[in-house]
Amino acid sequence: MSDTRFRKGQSGNPKGRPRNRRPHNSAFDIIFDKTLTVTQNGKQRELTVDEALELQTYQAALKGSRMAIRKVLKMIAKREAALAKTYRPENKPITVEAHYTSDNADEAMRLLGIADDDPGFGGKRLKVHAWATQAALSRPGRRKFARRDVDNIKFFTFDAETLRWPRGRIE
Repeated sequence: MSDTRFRKGQSGNPKGRPRNRRPHNSAFDIIFDKTLTVTQNGKQRELTVDEALELQTYQAALKGSRMAIRKVLKMIAKREAALAKTYRPENKPITVEAHYTSDNADEAMRLLGIADDDPGFGGKRLKVHAWATQAALSRPGRRKFARRDVDNIKFFTFDAETLRWPRGRIE
């Protein structure tokens, strides 16, 4: 086997890999570098091939081509992503203050017309309107009311005598 073409330890390509004879430009790269003269609304304008294709796709999308619409939406999303990277808004801290007091709940009930000030107490106590109490009493699946609960409900409700109590729920 000593009569082989290459000797052991000697490269079959002593000069190495040949260099590229032409640049790595594809046909698209060559075409996209060219410019076109386009007439729009009677005015001539220079556009790159890429810009002309985007313009043509946009016009096809306006005419209703679904593929063109998809392509335009992708172009818009790509542009929005690029703009978001470039123009990041400043993060301004937002301070939120919450004050939890019974006054907040009382004011909400006043605004909603659920309750009003109990006369004779100078705005220090509220009474619930009969319609709101009736709505609460009429909800299904509630527990039974003890006699003490019934007395408290009547005490803190305007026109308590108009309430219709649910059957079987008073002990």
